[in-house]
Amino acid sequence: MTRADHASGTDRLAEVATLRRYAASDVVVNVQGDEPLIDPRLIREVAASLARRRGAHMATAAHPLHDPRELVNPNVVKVVLDNAGYALYFSRSPVPFARDAFAHGIRAIPRGLPVYRHLGIYAYRAGFLKRFTRLAPAVIERFEALEQLRALAHGYRIAVAITRRAPHAGVDTAADLRRVRRTFK
Repeated sequence: MTRADHASGTDRLAEVATLRRYAASDVVVNVQGDEPLIDPRLIREVAASLARRRGAHMATAAHPLHDPRELVNPNVVKVVLDNAGYALYFSRSPVPFARDAFAHGIRAIPRGLPVYRHLGIYAYRAGFLKRFTRLAPAVIERFEALEQLRALAHGYRIAVAITRRAPHAGVDTAADLRRVRRTFK
């Protein structure tokens, strides 16, 4: 349905937005392929978050982390938020890093530390989606292998909807794929 030469799902989505002639203000949602068990309510919540937050160019979702093993797992992307609920940074590293509490290793997440797992869903305004694909990749994007860092590096804002319901884990490893296949059986 789209060209085969796209570097990312975002590029593919931009092609769809262009072919369908979406208005610049239309909200387009992209659910990453590694999130097959995503709750449809979360998809609606992320789209509504972008529609409400006029200062945002994109929206995504996250949920609080409580397990220190997830905090140190590079397959679990973490997001740090500003006081208004916009993303400051995404990383595969444990961020924010509690210097004193983690001085001798990460065995527990300190009470009150705002640690969030990023979920593989994005909403874009169609006009920004087309602009995003023309932005030069950022150095931090290449090192972290996180496409959303391109938007932040170029000064665009990403609203983050926080869900308290921990979703099913995404598919990042062969073991995850086996687990999801069992779920669908």
